[in-house]
Amino acid sequence: MRILHTSDWHLGRSFHGVGMLEAQAAFVDHLIDTVTTESVDLVLVAGDVYDRALPPVDAIELAGDALARLAGLGVRTVVTSGNHDSAIRLGSNSRLADAAGVHLRTRWQDVGTPVLVEDRFGEVAVHGIPYLEPDAVRQAWQLPARSHEAALGAAMRRVRDDVDRRGGRSVVMAHAFVAGSPEAAATMGCDSERDISVGGLQIAPTSLFTSPSYVALGHLHGAATLTDSIRYSGSPLAYSFSEAEQAKGSWLVELGRDGVERADFVRSPAPRRLAGLRGRLDDLLRDGRHAALEGDWLAVTLTDPQRPQMAMERLRQRFPHTLTLAFEPEGRTGTTKAPVMPHVTGRSDHDIALGFVQEVREIEATTEEALLLQLACDACRINDDGDADTKVDVGLPGTAGWRDAV
Repeated sequence: MRILHTSDWHLGRSFHGVGMLEAQAAFVDHLIDTVTTESVDLVLVAGDVYDRALPPVDAIELAGDALARLAGLGVRTVVTSGNHDSAIRLGSNSRLADAAGVHLRTRWQDVGTPVLVEDRFGEVAVHGIPYLEPDAVRQAWQLPARSHEAALGAAMRRVRDDVDRRGGRSVVMAHAFVAGSPEAAATMGCDSERDISVGGLQIAPTSLFTSPSYVALGHLHGAATLTDSIRYSGSPLAYSFSEAEQAKGSWLVELGRDGVERADFVRSPAPRRLAGLRGRLDDLLRDGRHAALEGDWLAVTLTDPQRPQMAMERLRQRFPHTLTLAFEPEGRTGTTKAPVMPHVTGRSDHDIALGFVQEVREIEATTEEALLLQLACDACRINDDGDADTKVDVGLPGTAGWRDAV
């Protein structure tokens, strides 16, 4: 069986104010071409089809076009919801889509019920695990802890029960931050991925996924091979300058009688290269060595001792696709504070909030204040999803909701 593993399309997203819909449509064309030329049997989309819970109409139309074209080719497609998607909205027509061979798996209640796909070696059970908000399943699944590891562990127990009962090969899809160790996790991720930490915890170990023949992961935007059978496809397009060096595309996986026989990375088309420039404004405008960057999307950092007037306008005369501009004067000393971005990039919302409290008050937050900030961050992230059945009221200190959350 030939499987094309993709994720994190983020349809409707822009890149520093530049609309990406045309580039996303080009990716869809590339996806269809790959399915056709490579004789793909099964397409997996492991979450974050859209960039937000209420996507724009043109993004919805593009997703519908992509799924309709896949159905027209006769290929089976399994789609799960990610933390950016509204699970309810994405899965609203799931029964109708099932009849066309497009399987939308967005409900935690359906975890453990696979999509069955056949090849010459028999059945493959495809288990699509949607993004699981721990607070949404904590009571129903009697989670031992309020964490993504606990939620995914409970999901995988349901998957293993089904696999053990059926026997044979299985494929699991999940949308989560999975790593072999905390040390490995520190080298993964980028600043375009939304923080999903709950109670300060967001990492799930690869040891949860020891039984499936293949695990197709989504959430992290960089393609990664955790083991031969556990992979991130990454996003098909770059959505931040921190992704400039990442290869973008999908995994083409050959699943044989006994498991994965081969996995090849298929690069997707990029609208423009991403690059960074640093130096004094006049030097950047004169230096002939930068000619190759004139068509790229650029993040520019100016080091002039004094901020030049009309810097962006002047830069765009030579580099018309300059998107971000920062100032870090060379030789600056004294009490001037460092730019904010280096202090927040790669940190959770909770860590940033704690840092802000310490910066303003010059003392650390108390234990109770830190917990209240964590619950506030969790509530903002949960409610941002826009799904009524996943909103959680954690309560205030001293209330039952507060005690349950703790």
